[in-house]
Amino acid sequence: MKKIILSLALITLFGAAAVANPIKKETKEVKTSESNVTWKGYKVGGSHTGTIALKSGALEFDGEKLVGGEFVVDMTSINTTDLEGDYKGKLDGHLKSDDFFGTDNHPTAKLVFTKVKATGKNSYSVTGDLTIKGTTEPVTFDVSVYGDKATATMKVDRTKYNVKYGSGIIGTAKDKLIYDEFDLVVDLQM
Repeated sequence: MKKIILSLALITLFGAAAVANPIKKETKEVKTSESNVTWKGYKVGGSHTGTIALKSGALEFDGEKLVGGEFVVDMTSINTTDLEGDYKGKLDGHLKSDDFFGTDNHPTAKLVFTKVKATGKNSYSVTGDLTIKGTTEPVTFDVSVYGDKATATMKVDRTKYNVKYGSGIIGTAKDKLIYDEFDLVVDLQM
């Protein structure tokens, strides 16, 4: 009987403490017009770089600690920045085609944080569900948060999202062999 009373007293005490100190989650919307997402894709003969626009995004905080986030990317905004003229137009068009990201049928991509682990004062290891071309796969990447700014870097294996054009050895032209992973660097303003 004493154990039951003691257990009830402890449950009441810790339950009251949890109610008295609830988690204060704050959602900070990302200023999409002031944020940047850059990409870099690699091929045997070199690489290409470009940008892509955020459509929406937010990070969730418990006090100053990052605890979640969700982002939508406008895939129709794929833009090559290392080429000009016809070559730029051809590559931008090809990246938007069904060979790559199929933006007519899949105009957005989405990232939802599923796990956030602090690795330092302002640093986090984040795991999230990334959806590209209707396929969702987990990704893990690093995020740093400083005040109203956050940065993230990640490698994405495009073949996991059915983006397989030029993957592996096809033909003999070195320009046709495209590496499976591409890099994303994200600079966010909140």
